[in-house]
Amino acid sequence: RLMRMKLRLPLLVALLSAALLAPTALAQAKAPQLYVSLGDSYASGYQPTVGNSKAGFVYQVPGFAKKRGYALKIVNFGCGGATTTSLLKQIGCAKAALGPGAPNYAKTTQIAAAEKFIKANRKNVKLITVSISGNDVTKCARVAITEVGTCVSDALTGINTNLAETVQRLRKAGGPKVRIVGITYPDVILGGWVREGGKALAEPSVAVFRDLINPALKKQYESVKGSFVDVTAATGAYTPLEDTTTLAPYGVIPKAVAQVCTLTWYCEKGDIHAKKSGYGVIAKLVAAELPKLKK
Repeated sequence: RLMRMKLRLPLLVALLSAALLAPTALAQAKAPQLYVSLGDSYASGYQPTVGNSKAGFVYQVPGFAKKRGYALKIVNFGCGGATTTSLLKQIGCAKAALGPGAPNYAKTTQIAAAEKFIKANRKNVKLITVSISGNDVTKCARVAITEVGTCVSDALTGINTNLAETVQRLRKAGGPKVRIVGITYPDVILGGWVREGGKALAEPSVAVFRDLINPALKKQYESVKGSFVDVTAATGAYTPLEDTTTLAPYGVIPKAVAQVCTLTWYCEKGDIHAKKSGYGVIAKLVAAELPKLKK
C-alpha cells in the first residue's frame, strides 16, 4: 500500500500543478488581440454608395493578419471628415461619420478617446493604425496649378505639428512595443485624367505625393519608431504616364490612371474614396507590418 502511494504521489503533484496552471494558460489563450484605428473616412470605411462600411481597410486587416497568426478585434475611432487638427481638438464625432461598430466618444476628442482605451488595454493592443491628413490638403485640388505646391507646403506645416503630437501621444499610451502604422492615400487626382478639366492637375499630383506629402508623413511615423506604408506607390501612381493600357469606357489611358480608376471611385463619381479592392490593398500592406507570430 505504501509503495502504491509513493507511485501515485508524483502523478498527484503533476495533476495539481496542471490544475493551478490551467487558468493562467486559459486566460492567456483568451486574451484579446486588439487593433485600434484612428483617422478619417478611409479609417471609417466610407463608400459613396452606402456610407461607412466594412469594405474599409480597417475591417479587412484582421483577415490578412490571421495569416500571420493574429486574431485581431477592431476598435475603430476613425471619424469621416477628420483632419489632423480635428483629431486633436474636435469633441465627439457624428454617428453617421463613425465606422461600423465604432465606440461613441461624444464628450471627448478622437485622440483622447483612443489614448484612454489604449492605456487601459495596453497589454492586449497589438496594432494601432492612423489614416489622417487627406482632408488637410483637399483644398489644394481646387487652386490654380501654379499654386498647388505652395498650398500643399502650407498645409504640411499644420500636418507636421499635429501629427507629431498625435504619434507621440499614441506611443506614450501604447508603450514601446505596440506596432504603430501610418498610411497615406492613392493619388486619386490622377483620375482627373479622364474627367473634364482634371487632366492638367493629374500629372503634377504625382510629384506632390512623392516629394511633399509622403516624405512628411513617413518622417512623423518613423519618429516614434512606427512604420509608414506608401499606398500611393502600391496603387501604381509612380508608373510613368507614358506607359499606357486600355480601360473601358475610357479607352487608352496611362496605366497609373487605370489603376486609380480600378481601385477608387474618382473616375466614375469624382469621389476620393477607395473601392473595396482599393481598401484591400491598404489592408494587406498594414498586415504585412505585423511580425509573424510563432505557432
